[in-house]
Amino acid sequence: MRIQELSPAEGSKKSVKRLGRGIGSGLGKTSGKGHKGQWARSGGGVRPGFEGGQMPIARRIPKRGFNNHFRKEYTIVNLSDLAELEAGTVVDFALVTEQKLAKEVKNSAGLKVLGNGELQVALTVKAAKVSESAKAAIEAAGGTVEIAE
Repeated sequence: MRIQELSPAEGSKKSVKRLGRGIGSGLGKTSGKGHKGQWARSGGGVRPGFEGGQMPIARRIPKRGFNNHFRKEYTIVNLSDLAELEAGTVVDFALVTEQKLAKEVKNSAGLKVLGNGELQVALTVKAAKVSESAKAAIEAAGGTVEIAE
């Protein structure tokens, strides 16, 4: 195969729409824009959300709620996610991100352990937050909980 023999994949190239090239082309005269009006003009048309001068719905409906810029978002891990680990493992944010134990990993405020699921192995858990049920289950399995920022 040589460079001059290369060609694009079948159907990947579309020919350009040639406007204003006579009646027979089907796109002559008004070039598919109809007669007069805003859409026939150069640069014609309206911005998205424009409702013909009527007050747009985005401005008719009142604003609601707010976003708290100081909110801390934690990476959440349940006990069921930790049950597969070996006994004596130190569970911290680095281990969770490395082994992809959490569904969604956020990088802001650290790790939060919740008590959903059963735990049979003794683990050392280092997290920013631990729920009461998770703490009780970890300690019942013979593990320890350390609150670390």
